[in-house]
Amino acid sequence: MNNSNIRTLFPLLGEKERGRQLVYLDNAATTQKPLSVIESLDDYYRTLNANIHRGTYHLAAEATARYEDVRRHVQRFIGAAEAEEVVFTRGTTEAVNLVAASFAKAFFKGDDEVIVSGMEHHSNIVPWQLVGARLCAVPFSDAGELDLDAYERLFTARTRLVALCHVSNTLGTINPIAEMTAIAHSHGVPVLVDGAQAVAHTAVDVQQLGADFYCFSGHKMYGPMGVGVMYGRREWLDRMPPYQGGGEMIENVTFERTTYNVLPYKFEAGTPSVGDVVGLGKAIEFMEGVGLENISAHEADLLSYATDKMRDIPGVRLYGTASHKAAVLSFLLGESHPYDVGTLLDQLGVAVRTGHHCTQPVMDRYGIPGTVRASFAVYNTREEIDAFIAAIKKILPLLS
Repeated sequence: MNNSNIRTLFPLLGEKERGRQLVYLDNAATTQKPLSVIESLDDYYRTLNANIHRGTYHLAAEATARYEDVRRHVQRFIGAAEAEEVVFTRGTTEAVNLVAASFAKAFFKGDDEVIVSGMEHHSNIVPWQLVGARLCAVPFSDAGELDLDAYERLFTARTRLVALCHVSNTLGTINPIAEMTAIAHSHGVPVLVDGAQAVAHTAVDVQQLGADFYCFSGHKMYGPMGVGVMYGRREWLDRMPPYQGGGEMIENVTFERTTYNVLPYKFEAGTPSVGDVVGLGKAIEFMEGVGLENISAHEADLLSYATDKMRDIPGVRLYGTASHKAAVLSFLLGESHPYDVGTLLDQLGVAVRTGHHCTQPVMDRYGIPGTVRASFAVYNTREEIDAFIAAIKKILPLLS
């Protein structure tokens, strides 16, 4: 993998930030886009813009073909059994809300429980509360590793579903999803996996993981914002009602009764963001061209290098030190507020995330208001980490 060549594919990485070369380390929030993705959006709207599925003219047929080609590409990318199990959404948040609303309507009976982990993003907490579930949270250690014995003890006759993040967006922990789905299935309970922080960093096979639902966003995997995927096993999707009503999701409509379309269209009401779906396909092509194994190895090297450098800085407190983790570094500098650290780093051209990262229960677990988070992607380099470390050392006197 030639990192220098990869960087040239991302126009924004050549920009200056406050007169300095931009060091972009907020990839857990969103990744930058390669030129192939950007050009695919321009090309779609210049040469192919048409609504899909219902038009009989050539432009509509071609747009439909591109859209459905990406669905099949996603199927192969995540190892789904069939393309009909791939539902396009606006992102992970909508995907989880779709499952929560539809699954609850089909299967909740009252006094129902959903098992989550203590490190979930708010988007895998709030939707379950909205449908009236009681949340049972799996605790995690100071290092950020889930207690699997405690997890198994949480199952009761009222447990309807398990909802887990594959990778923690705050701690970087890679959770043992295959083991946890096997435990859930032994209790007859399906599992939803929030894969937003996983699909850009490691190969995902939903069947090997045992996931009944797997959700992710395009914008965290070098694709456009506003597009995502909800994978669901057919055996569940066939039994779940539509999430939204309108065009495309219908078979027949009268004022007395409506029947619904087949999968996956039952869950895709209204005009989709076709151009963004096409862009998602290009993002997957980019990742497959580099190789997921190469991406994983490169990011693991960056994480190890950055972690060693951080530990040499006086007053640094690292949060999330699991033995199996993705390229995320959450930290505090002494007693300094994370916003102050982030603002000062921005003055030196370094873009990091600050705050609770939509994981307030994680912050409560550690008794802190938030962290500074640096997160790495395929285009980041050791030289950028050196610049990041140098910037931290430069601002330390200003924080004391």
